[in-house]
This record gives sequence, structure tokens and C-alpha cells, in this order.
Amino acid sequence: MTSRYTRRELMVVAAAREIRDHEVVFVGMRLPLLGFGLAKANHAPDAIGLFENGVIRDRPAEAFIYTMGDPPNIVGAVACLGLVDVMSLLQQGRVDVGFIGGAQVDPLGNLNTTRTSSNGALTRLPGSGGAGDIASLAGRTVLIMEHEPRRFRERVDYVTSPGHFPGRRRGGPATLITTLGVFDLSTRRVRAASLHPGVTPQQVREATGFPVTIEDHTPATAIPTADELAYIRHADPDGFWTGDSMKTG
Repeated sequence: MTSRYTRRELMVVAAAREIRDHEVVFVGMRLPLLGFGLAKANHAPDAIGLFENGVIRDRPAEAFIYTMGDPPNIVGAVACLGLVDVMSLLQQGRVDVGFIGGAQVDPLGNLNTTRTSSNGALTRLPGSGGAGDIASLAGRTVLIMEHEPRRFRERVDYVTSPGHFPGRRRGGPATLITTLGVFDLSTRRVRAASLHPGVTPQQVREATGFPVTIEDHTPATAIPTADELAYIRHADPDGFWTGDSMKTG
């Protein structure tokens, strides 16, 4: 029987499932970092990972890393180039999937990581980094976020990373992974592909500031296997990225 797992461990597993073998993946940090490693270990051994600082890897780092510039992410890399080099791969259309997160998201998959005034005062957020480029140029994007009403807005306060828009020729948000479920964005509407075990449609609707399609037969997200949990806990032994107070399973 699979042991208990955290919501974030389930999100890592869902992220890994979005990576196909032989794909070039713009990885990013936090949960996608672990998702890339898990995909490599399980079903996508020939996937290639890109990092915004210019690192290119064909295998996960062998020790835990906090940032993409940590020494374990440099050791064993295929190449250590620069930001312009990896961004040029995006521009050439050679990146299959990119992972990004945000403070706010709307029904079209627009993300805000620039500023918000939702609490009545202007709050500066970290900004785009490379997220705007990934959202615009990757073959498809996978969004990962906490699922809260203040984040899921009918209209974001600022479009940092564009989602679907008229005339878009390639790419766009395909999947949204949250603490409540996995959502399909490919049809330019938000449809629940699966709800995490124990999550009800009412919980999702109460946490979402816009309409979301939840069909009667929407399945539960497949829980992590023992092998998947073993990999995650080896890669993140102290639960720095994946630990949280709510366990399930």
C-alpha cells in the first residue's frame, strides 16, 4: 500500500507525468525540478532539461539543490552556457514544454508575477525572470500553483506571462496543476482533468474566481506509487520543497 503523501508530492508526480520521453524541458525550480528528475527516473530517460541560468542537463542533479546555480546542478551538466543561449533555443522552437508558476491566473492561462493590489495596497512581486519567454515560445506550458480564490481571478492584475490570445501561432498553456487537481487548459477554457483524492467539485468552485468545468465522471488524480515517493524523498530528503502540513493517502 502506498504510504501517506503530501499535496506537493502529488503535484510533483503530476508534473512528471506531463513530460514525455525525448522532450526538451525548460525546468525551472521548486516542484518542476523534482518532477523533471522523477520523469527521467521513470518514463522519460532521454528528456533534456534546460535552466534559465544556461545549464543544460541530461540527468538530474545528484544532490539536493536550492537554486539552479548551486554546485550540484553544475556538476555533471551537459553544458553551462548563458541565459541568451538557452533563451535562443526557445526562440528557435526547440523547447517542447516549459514549467512556470504565478501569483495569479485567469481562465485563459495568463499569469501574473509582477504586481497586485488585491489586498488594497500595491504589492510588488518577483517579476518575470524568463517566464514571459517560456510562456510565449515553448511548445506548450504547464502551470503549477497553489489553488486559492485570491490567485484564481477572472482577470489578473497584470499579464506577466501570456496565456491563450487571438492569433497565437504556437504553444500556450496546456495543463494547470494545483493543490486541488489537474486542469486542462488546451481548449482555452478551464476543465478539470482530475481532482486530487478527497477533493470535491464544491471545494474547487469555492477556491476559483471564475467558472471551471467539472464533469460528473471526472476521475481522481492517480496517487503516487511507492517508487515515485521513494525518488521524491531521496531527492528532497527534508521536504524543503514538498513538505506541507496536509497529508493524504
